[in-house]
Order: sequence, then structure tokens, then C-alpha cells
Amino acid sequence: MGRITIIATFVVFFGLIGLVGFGLGAREPLTGASGVARVGRPSIDFTLNLFDGNKLSLSSLKGKPVVVNFWASWCPPCREEAATLEKTWRVYKDKGVVFIGVDIQDTEAAARAYIEEFRVTYPNGPDRDGKITIDYGVSGIPITFFINREGMIVDRWVGAITEPMLVAQVEALLK
Repeated sequence: MGRITIIATFVVFFGLIGLVGFGLGAREPLTGASGVARVGRPSIDFTLNLFDGNKLSLSSLKGKPVVVNFWASWCPPCREEAATLEKTWRVYKDKGVVFIGVDIQDTEAAARAYIEEFRVTYPNGPDRDGKITIDYGVSGIPITFFINREGMIVDRWVGAITEPMLVAQVEALLK
């Protein structure tokens, strides 16, 4: 009877380990789902108090393609994509595309240093109360949203965006 109990215990134990492993392996990380519920829906209006002292409302940009990037100075993938965002902004700004940077969970000094370090020239401002971050379903950064001329969020990219992907998305917005 003791031998059967030991075998049954091992079967149950390893069965549970297998189920837990399968469950954990099949899960997508929370950050991978960041913003997914917003795609295919109208963008939610917001107003940013920009680091340069101006204000910018998303609703004032209706009729223009918009790229909204959520970032923070302490985020390594954000730092990885910073030059790509700035370079692409400079190429497409004269074609009517607007880039907006939304700084989250950061100090103003660190955010300003980041903007200076990467020579970022497109509009940027802090989401001080986190409302924009919550409204857009952001659970990990960086994340970039692509908004068409009608104000619909047509896609998003989670993680550091590459230049080819960013250019392809911007080109799609211009069509």
C-alpha cells in the first residue's frame, strides 16, 4: 500500500507541475497586450502640457496622421528607439505627420535630460496624473500608437520600434 501511495503522489505532483508549466508557457506577457483594446477604435482625446511650455490637444490634429509614443527616460527600450523616432519625425513632418511623445512615470528633470540627449524635436509632455496612460491601456513601455486622419487607432507597436517598421506604419497612415 505504501508503494502505491508514493507512486500516486509522484503522478499527482508531476501532473500539477506539468499543468503549471503549460499554463505559464502559454501566457502572453501583460506588456504584450499593452493597448490592444484601443486598436480599431477612435482615439481618446487628451491635452498635454508640453515640456516647451505649450499645450497640445490630440483633437486639434484631426485630419492629420498621428504617431503617439509612450516613453520614460529610465526605460532601456525607449532609449533604443529614441533616435529612430526623431529621425522618422524629421523625414515625415513636412508631409503632415505629427509625432507626440507622452512621458510617463518620470521626473521632469530626467525627461528633459532625455529629450536633450536624443535631440528630440517633436512635441513631448508628461502624463503627470497617468490618465492618458490608463485611457490608452498602456501596461508597458515603450508603446507606439498609429492614428489615421479620421482619428482612429489603426495599429500599435509594443517595444522598441525599428526604423523599417516605423516607416511602414507612417507610410500606411499617409495612404
